[in-house]
Amino acid sequence: MTEAIESPADVTANLAAIKARIHAAERAAGRPEGAVTLVAVTKTHDAARIRPALEASHRVFGENRVQEAAAKWPDLRAAHPDIELHLIGPLQTNKVAQAMTLFDVIQTVDREKLARALAAEQAKTGLRRRYFIQVNTGEEPQKAGVTPSEADRFIAACRESHGLDIMGLMCIPPVDEEPALHFALLAKIAARNGLTGLSMGMSGDFETAVRLGATHVRVGSAIFGARETAA
Repeated sequence: MTEAIESPADVTANLAAIKARIHAAERAAGRPEGAVTLVAVTKTHDAARIRPALEASHRVFGENRVQEAAAKWPDLRAAHPDIELHLIGPLQTNKVAQAMTLFDVIQTVDREKLARALAAEQAKTGLRRRYFIQVNTGEEPQKAGVTPSEADRFIAACRESHGLDIMGLMCIPPVDEEPALHFALLAKIAARNGLTGLSMGMSGDFETAVRLGATHVRVGSAIFGARETAA
């Protein structure tokens, strides 16, 4: 088993520390406080681990899997209707309907088939969601996301052909490369397409992401501790 944080006070203290670091990074970059939204990533963590963050008035969270989100977030939302939930993991087309009832923002739009499915579900239900397009800035074959060379065309198709409300772009840099290069590339693609949203930066590199224009950072382990895994 991975080591778990036992005390709710640990989550509360960690959350406050991360927010303080984000604010410091905003100041250092000459950006206004509050320019960056912290998406607290709760994948593998149960409701008991999440509640201290809710009690500390945090409301923006991220989950990787539709099924896991379905098991814990409806009850949490019932108690806190102002929660904003982001899907930050891959989305299969057969889970689109369920995802759109659970999530406010889907950060991983990465292929034409998925864009069509999201558009069809919007037309069917009248639900309108906000989206980020995932860009595979490192062009890694094992990772999802459109390549940088495909991004302009795909952004246009999502907006014009499918009528999706594209907030911005998301990336996950290769683990063995300097993340700043990938953050700068993502920002460049976003700027030339008139997009202001940049979801980039995680527990190990979010301050660099803030410096390079991130509007959303995705931080999990630095708040909630090591992910829970099966023994």
